[in-house]
Amino acid sequence: MPAWRDQVRGLADSGYSTILMPDVPQWQPAPGPALAVAATITDLRVGTWVYASPVRPAWITAWEAHSLSVLTDGRFEMGIGTGRPGIADQLHELGLPVTPVSQRSSQVRDVVAALRDLDGPDLHTPVAMVAGGPKAQALAAELADTVTFVMPQIETRAETMERVQRFDNRRGAELALHVPVVGDSVAAFMAGPDTDPAAVRAADSLAFLPSDPAAAAEEIQRRREEIGFSYFVFGADVAGALAPVVAELAGR
Repeated sequence: MPAWRDQVRGLADSGYSTILMPDVPQWQPAPGPALAVAATITDLRVGTWVYASPVRPAWITAWEAHSLSVLTDGRFEMGIGTGRPGIADQLHELGLPVTPVSQRSSQVRDVVAALRDLDGPDLHTPVAMVAGGPKAQALAAELADTVTFVMPQIETRAETMERVQRFDNRRGAELALHVPVVGDSVAAFMAGPDTDPAAVRAADSLAFLPSDPAAAAEEIQRRREEIGFSYFVFGADVAGALAPVVAELAGR
């Protein structure tokens, strides 16, 4: 815990805006308490990336999210999705019912509806959604403040641009990009163990950023201007290496 607190403080000093936590048992403490600690020791925003709706009752998830939003003076954002690949195995291990795939978007909708009821008219907890198939994209277009896309890690830049252009973003949701590969480093919780950085780079995939700070900053600006991404998510293991990029982009 002392090392983790030091890392969180270092991220705050480097210009990052938000600390995000995944929702995977055994990987780290539960996201809610961990994010409450992070928000206490820094002035950063905090958020889930992302709550797995099949694992959590909708109202309990919304109550925790609303509480974090209140306790952090509005610095919490709720990422919500239908779970990582293999979520059915996790549900079996936890002794929880396995929700049919066709019903999982409804679970996400129920969480957001409960959150909006708890927030009331005077609070709006930002909601980030993971958009994969047509049903998830339609739900994100309707409800999300921030949207990130599920896409193959070797999807080309042109294919990703087409994916974003097809998304119905008439509400003006912020577009987020999940970047698991930086140079030769692969963020463990953001990509599979068989991820090949060379293959991701060769595909001109947006899942990759160069490790050189100047090149990375230039590439991030390009993705902002050409595609509209303005929210970039990196693994904590490369956060230090990218600190010069963040500082430049933050105007420090």
